[in-house]
Order: sequence, then C-alpha cells, then structure tokens
Amino acid sequence: MPGSDPIPDPETLQPGNAIDLDGEDYDDDEDDAIEEDDEDEDEDEEDEDENDDVLFEPATPRAVKLKMDTLVRRMLTGPVPIHVHNVIIKGNTKTKGYIIETQASEALKKATTMQDLLRASDAVNSRLKSLGLFDSVAITLDSGPPEIPGSVNVIIKVDEARNWVSGEIGAYTNAEAKSSSVEGSIKYKNLLGFGDLWDGSIAYGFDRTAEVSAGVYLPRLKTLVAPVTVRAYLLTQDLLTFSSYKERSVGLSLGLFSNRFHNLEYHLAWCNLVDPSQMSSSVKMQLGHDYLSSLKYTLKIDKRNSPVRPTKGYAFIAKTHIGGLAPDSQSLRFLRQEFDLRCAIPLGFYHAALNFGICSGVIFPWGSGFLNRTTSIPERFFLGGNLSPVCALGGPKASWGFKTRATSPYEPKRQIDDENAEVASRDSLGGNFTVTALADLSFDLPTRWFRDRGIHAHVFAYAGNVAMLTENEFRSFSMQKFLGSFRSSAGIGIVIPTNRFRMELNYCYILKKFANDHAKAGFWLTFSRPSYLVYHCVV
Repeated sequence: MPGSDPIPDPETLQPGNAIDLDGEDYDDDEDDAIEEDDEDEDEDEEDEDENDDVLFEPATPRAVKLKMDTLVRRMLTGPVPIHVHNVIIKGNTKTKGYIIETQASEALKKATTMQDLLRASDAVNSRLKSLGLFDSVAITLDSGPPEIPGSVNVIIKVDEARNWVSGEIGAYTNAEAKSSSVEGSIKYKNLLGFGDLWDGSIAYGFDRTAEVSAGVYLPRLKTLVAPVTVRAYLLTQDLLTFSSYKERSVGLSLGLFSNRFHNLEYHLAWCNLVDPSQMSSSVKMQLGHDYLSSLKYTLKIDKRNSPVRPTKGYAFIAKTHIGGLAPDSQSLRFLRQEFDLRCAIPLGFYHAALNFGICSGVIFPWGSGFLNRTTSIPERFFLGGNLSPVCALGGPKASWGFKTRATSPYEPKRQIDDENAEVASRDSLGGNFTVTALADLSFDLPTRWFRDRGIHAHVFAYAGNVAMLTENEFRSFSMQKFLGSFRSSAGIGIVIPTNRFRMELNYCYILKKFANDHAKAGFWLTFSRPSYLVYHCVV
C-alpha cells in the first residue's frame, strides 16, 4: 500500500547477494500482458550490480524472469505475504552452525512479508560480517515445500576468513586515564569455533604507565542473552607528578550485557596506592590497598551524522557506577553518576554547524555517615588534558588549553629535607562534583581543495569546574561561588578529519584560570579519534 513501510524498488534489488524465487506460480496471461512493457526495464535491471546485501540472481528461463518482474511490481504496490520455512547454513567448516543461526534465524523467521524479509536479510548480512569471521556472506531465498504455498527457504552461504590472526600497534591516549601511550595487540579469531575473539595487549605510557591485559569475547550463544566479554589486566600508573602517588592494580572485568544502547559490566580489582617519595599530604591517608567490586551501566544514544565532524543530530551518554558490592570492609563503596549531552545544529551555509554540549558528574561514598567519609582519589573527577571535546564523548574530562589534571582542588605537598629533591608545589586531589560546557562552530574554508578533503575551520569555547562535596565540604558549597570559579578558554583552529582520527591545529587563549592551574595560551596540535586521543603535543 502507498505510504506504508519503505519498499525496495527495482533499482535497489541489484546483484550482490542472491535471491532465487523458483516455484511460485503466476497467471500466464498476466505474464504475457507485461512482457512487452517491461522488456526495456528488464534489460536495465540486469546491468545493475552494486548492492552487496540483497541480491536478485536472474534465472536463466525467461518465464521465471517474468515471474520475478511480477513479484517486483507486487512489492511496489503493497505487502507480499510470505512464510519463512527454514534457514539453511552453508560454507561453515570451523564456525559452529548455531552461532550463525543465533545471529540470523530469529530476525528472518519474524518476517511475514517479502519486504520485511529483504530488510531482515540486509540486517543479518551486516550483523554476520561485523563478527569478523567471514570474508563474504551471501543470502539466497529459495522456494519452500510445494505443499506450503507462499513459503521460502533462506540459504545463508558464508566464506570463512582465511587469516585468523591479526595485530596492530599505535600511539594512543586513553580518555579515561588521560595518559599517552604506545600500544600493541594481537588477536586470534574463532579459536574454538564459537565466534570467539581472543586478544592480548601491552601498553607503555610516556608518563611511565604500563598495562598488560588479555581477554576473550563470545558472541551471543543459545544459552546467552547477550555477548560476553572477559578481560584480565595488570596496570601501573605513575602519578607522582600530579598527585604524589603510584597506582598498581590487578583486576578482572566481565561484560554481562551489551547491545546498541546499553552496556553492563562487572569489575573486580585489587588496587594499591604507594608513595615512595613520602612527599604527599592528604594523599598519604589513602595509601595502601583496597578492593573494588562494582557494577557499571552505560546508556548511549548517538544520532549524530558523524562522530568526527558532527553537523546535525544529538548524542547522550549516562553512566552509573556502583562500588562496594563485596562484603569486605576494605572494598571501595561509592556511587558515581555521569551525564554527557551533545547537540549539533546545521546553519545552512558553508556546511557550518554549531556543536554544543554539557557534561556533569558526581561521586559520593555510601554507607552510614557517608557525608563525613572521603572517596578514593583514583575514582574522582579530574579536568584537563588537551583532548578534543568534540570527539571525547563519554563524560566530563576534556578541555582546550589545559594540561593533564590541570583543574582540581589541591593541597600543598609536605616538604622534605633533601635539598636535591625536586618538590612540586601541590597535589591534585580531584573532586566529587563537576560541570563542563563547550561550544564549537565549524565551517568550510572557501578554497575548493580544502572542501573536497573535508578540511575546515572552527571557533570554540570551553568552561568547566570541579569541587569537593564530601568530608563536610558540602556545608561550605555555594552554587554561585562554584559557577563564578569556572575556568574557561576560547580559540580558533584548523581541523583535518580522516577515516581514523581528527587532527586539530588550534590557537587557545585562556579566558580564566587560577594561580595553581596548569593552563597555557598558545598553539596546540591534537590528533584525536572519537572518545580517545591518539597523540597530542604543545607547539
């Protein structure tokens, strides 16, 4: 029916996958009536071969070809009822058949019309390719048993990947840890035939941070409602420069549920804070070991047209992190909540768009007398690090013109008697409550050479602050004072987007900072990718 769900027209039903429709009888008079009118159109359809997801493979007998034309015309005028009788898997020699069935059968068998089946076939094709197990996937529709009118069999033919091992190496900065590093990883696919992905990685940070981890990913199986990820890691971070401590942790993370919008993880870790310099102030009170047993839930909705240069749409992320699920008294008990909202508004000239966003986060200990307790320093909020806020979607962290952990409540370090020791002026303690905001106006450059390559300019502004609310600090908290002490910066720059990352050459001007903030006006060169920074340096 006109105005119903989108129906593929003949131009979209091009060679790519295979759909054989043999065995459905149509009136010969109807075939003869449309033969002359459709002869030219049929020849055009035979030449089109660009769609890789759903393919009509022309049958050799002319009568069957005319039946195909009739079916296409019926699909253009209204729903064509159909029943999926069976899903047949071919070509898998190592991958278990039910792994493919789990990804495909439910979606295909729900289809009640030919239009629904084509859409479901396209979605299944993409889903199977995303597993990384197959070099190609072809979906064929064949006629079902003659005794069941209107039935079809769906044949999924896969070509398994010939190379199961892959590796990569690169320079990155993790947005959560705010530390640059060189990382290498190796992956082995489908070791057990369950679509499993095994990987091991090692990273060494320029700030003497090191991490070794290994994990396995299992796609959704018959007995599992969602894919499962298990990962073990060993991490050491040297934060003596910023907060006078080193962190060492050994942990295990378990992905319990994950889909397009939701993610639920369980974390179990043993953490140890050490301070070999013995120069810290209130940080010293937190030295020693703790246990982390926590659940982390993430809701993510991203409707932007591009994560690298968004020109329309919106994105929203909400993270809830609950620590202290173990009965041990040394277990860290806290409730952490983060929000990140972004919106891109097209302006209608020079491909210009206004991006703005607001991020907020709060963390509190829980239990009796929680307002008199403190939170673990590694779990607090720290602002700074020359990340690109446009790409760093995921919570309050990024800022233009401010260095790592540049904006934070602080406390002077204890002095020592060694005259040769290099003593920094303060410890960055982090905060329990933070709010940041950004605005970014991007627009094309007038030269066509730049426009063809996506190179554009932008004008930006940033503001943010972080404060302590625990240990009775909330008694002296004032929203007016909090807003009045926002740090801010603005600037202009050139952006070079690529398929893998976004490069920015910016001039940042610090609008407002305080005496102990690590901020610098000048040129900043940033290489970033969505949610992660690849490399940054100050020119």
